[in-house]
Amino acid sequence: MSAIHIVRDYPHPPEKVWRAVTDPELIPLWTATGAGARPEGFATTVGTTFTFVAKPKPGWSGVVVCEVLEVREPSLLRYSWQDESGGEVTEVAYRLAPHRGGTRFTYDHTGFTGAGGYFMAKILGAVRTKMLTKGLPAVLNDFDDQGNLRPDSPLGPKRP
Repeated sequence: MSAIHIVRDYPHPPEKVWRAVTDPELIPLWTATGAGARPEGFATTVGTTFTFVAKPKPGWSGVVVCEVLEVREPSLLRYSWQDESGGEVTEVAYRLAPHRGGTRFTYDHTGFTGAGGYFMAKILGAVRTKMLTKGLPAVLNDFDDQGNLRPDSPLGPKRP
């Protein structure tokens, strides 16, 4: 079985990191360095089914169907992950813990099987690493002290 395991430390409190990774308005900002997925119907409530919608690519519709399996705010979010066309159901977990004045964020995506699963884990692992190394820190660094995007943030809404 193949898996993705990424650990990153951020110089921000767990509540701020939690908001960045669970606020439906903010998720597309840090996933933009990957496939740019936006959640539709997402809530941090166990049993919530939602989709991630990204730009389609050859052989992939860009839609992933998920269900929230476990939530312990602000330390754990666990959800299922399945391509809308079917296939194996895998599982994603975000674990946040205070660490040296900031947050240690652990991302796990497990349940990939066979040769196809091995390659999928490799591809998604590279994309997730970029999102958690470049995308998420950019969002966190553009938060003000109240945990909102600064009005002048380049990540915020585009103004005419």
